[in-house]
Amino acid sequence: MKYCIKSPLQRTLLWICALWSVAPLSPAASAGGLQPGDTVAICGDSITEQRLYSVFIEDYLLMCQPVTNLTGHQFGWSGERADGFVSRINGEVLPFHPTVATTCYGMNDGAYAPIDAGRQAAYRKSTEAIVKQFRDAGVRLIVIGSPGPVDSDTFDRFGGRIKAATYNQTLADLTRIASEGAREQGAVFANVYAPMTQVMQAAKAKYGADYHVAGADGIHPAANGHLVMAYAFLKALGCSGDIGTFTWDARNGTATATEGHKIASTDKGVIEIESTRYPFCFSGKPTDPNSPTGVLEFLPFNEELNRLQLVVHNSSATQFTVTWGNQAKVFTAAQLERGINLAAEFPDNPFSAPFARVDNVVRTQQNFETPAVKELLHHLPSWNTLLPEEKNQVEQLKASLVRKVKALSQSSRNAVTPVKHSIKIEPVS
Repeated sequence: MKYCIKSPLQRTLLWICALWSVAPLSPAASAGGLQPGDTVAICGDSITEQRLYSVFIEDYLLMCQPVTNLTGHQFGWSGERADGFVSRINGEVLPFHPTVATTCYGMNDGAYAPIDAGRQAAYRKSTEAIVKQFRDAGVRLIVIGSPGPVDSDTFDRFGGRIKAATYNQTLADLTRIASEGAREQGAVFANVYAPMTQVMQAAKAKYGADYHVAGADGIHPAANGHLVMAYAFLKALGCSGDIGTFTWDARNGTATATEGHKIASTDKGVIEIESTRYPFCFSGKPTDPNSPTGVLEFLPFNEELNRLQLVVHNSSATQFTVTWGNQAKVFTAAQLERGINLAAEFPDNPFSAPFARVDNVVRTQQNFETPAVKELLHHLPSWNTLLPEEKNQVEQLKASLVRKVKALSQSSRNAVTPVKHSIKIEPVS
């Protein structure tokens, strides 16, 4: 069967979706990926300033630990375009000495209008300038994220703007420009637009048009859409998704664990474990956009980024009951031989409460970072202009502010403490 694709939007969407579903999301491996001790600057407009996908990313970096000793900071600014960010990189981001940076611009760059050649050129030029500034400052890994889409239903409920379908054509085109700019500048591209568009279509088909993925206002996503954004950036950062593997030999009763987990004891099918590496945990009602659980069915987050495996070898029974925390499920011996993903099979698990505690500390950190940058750090150059004789004091204030932010980020890392838990594996009689 032949398909006739006539409109520019259809052609652009086909290209973007093909890029997501066929090609790797990014060449992060060629850029070295995350390295131990990296500091990640998460930059963008008001969607970043919502402190949702940025918290998800920092949660993942600290608890899931794709590599060790990572730090994250959030630098969102409401209403910002890419050219506005260019003007504040040096004074507001570089003082924190990032080695990795992610950006997410385009929503405001499109001006909520049809595609325009002048705005296209400005966005391309600003993307190039962002990469150059970061690279000149020694930032090793630079991830250029595309804009996401506007919501196909809620966006149209607000008067005075163009239709969602038209503006999504603009955003799809800016996604193309971001991809080309990243490739030409040797940066990494994070395709946010394609997975959000596909998840939005699938989730609305199940939950209805009122289930927004790009926000109640059509622009600013709730937690569900932000999880899709975090997924795109974490993939672009080169995260493998291997949280850990527990292997139990049913014949001799021995157990082993991979890095980040330590077997404390094994007795009669009960494995006691101490873990310093957490799986990513979810909570909330699937029908509530303020919970990320509703999109998990349509997003391969657990499969690609959140694998905590239990493997059972040499079993004599055909079925086993696996109990983890307060939950129990029955699996076949064949399933356990292949390995089951505990993080996906047991959403309520022994890590849920510790994960939530760390998440609260991360939110406290990022809640401070927004006014620290926007209300304090941003205005320090004016102090130097008006009171040049107080330059030393202004520099001391700047240093104090950076120290405070770094102390809060250290508190976020310190909140990740070992979790003791047990897995019980019993043959079903």
